[in-house]
Amino acid sequence: MFKLLRYISVFLITACLLYSCDTSAPTEFKRPPLKVEFASFVGGYSGIIAQEKGFFKAQGVDVELIYKRYVQLEIANFSAGKYDGMILTLGSFINLSATNPDIRSVAVIDESTGADVVVAQSQIKTVADLKGKKVGANIGGFSELFVTEMLKRANLTSDDVNLVKLEALEIPKRLKNNIIQAGHTWEPHLSEAIKLGGHILFTSKQTPGLILDMIVFRGETIRDRPEDIRRFVRAWLQATTYWKANVQEGNAIVSKALKIPRNTISLEGVKLTDLGENQKFFQSSNPNSIYKTAKIYADFFIRSGNVTRIPELKSLFNSSFLKPPS
Repeated sequence: MFKLLRYISVFLITACLLYSCDTSAPTEFKRPPLKVEFASFVGGYSGIIAQEKGFFKAQGVDVELIYKRYVQLEIANFSAGKYDGMILTLGSFINLSATNPDIRSVAVIDESTGADVVVAQSQIKTVADLKGKKVGANIGGFSELFVTEMLKRANLTSDDVNLVKLEALEIPKRLKNNIIQAGHTWEPHLSEAIKLGGHILFTSKQTPGLILDMIVFRGETIRDRPEDIRRFVRAWLQATTYWKANVQEGNAIVSKALKIPRNTISLEGVKLTDLGENQKFFQSSNPNSIYKTAKIYADFFIRSGNVTRIPELKSLFNSSFLKPPS
């Protein structure tokens, strides 16, 4: 009996040493990777740099970045639970919240200050020339409000044009085939449209503060994995700072990862936001707060009939992940 007890004691001590004393095991192997989807807008490319430079790993979070070109399909997949997080424009986020209120924005990653454009056929010289013409836009998303704001500059409304539901990557060929006469897009699709004879008619430089991109997570992921999200945000903002300080290297990293020409990757017209700017965005007292811009979208979508009601706006934003590390 004594020998049996001694063997049991040795076994238990050995097991304890094996399972509890190894504190060097990396955090990322203890949980599945955070699955985060992003599309072809330069503001969302900081994640690639965070991945390639090892910033996610250094923060102790395993991340699987999923790059897709067709945004609307992926919004549906995100809403269905295929991804933990997604890079969304503020407008698309507000629109999605009408049918999926259990999503939260945790950080603003960029502001478009000229990168979003309406590109037109050569015969369209001014916005006023669009009257009666077909204009491509992602109807029901931020794109629709952007185009509407452009039309206002010429005292036009969306009733004065024929809006055609298109994604940014479809604009160049639709312009060439005369299916539309103008459309909202961005790089790398803008370069293609210009090669095919298009020219820039209007840019987001003329709508300051309107187009913001953000990191959005499902409520379930936020509740189950708050520390992973905190590490994700920290690494993302670290990558943003690195990219702004090393533009050419950052562009090369993105070009290689996505297999797209380096000359279509530019931070011109895009303001990448850091931690301090994020904290200001999430302050309701700030005249340029995220809540003020979110209300512009909410009012527009309700007024245009895209949605009937939207959750309380403050409930859709979670700034707790923007606290600096203690």
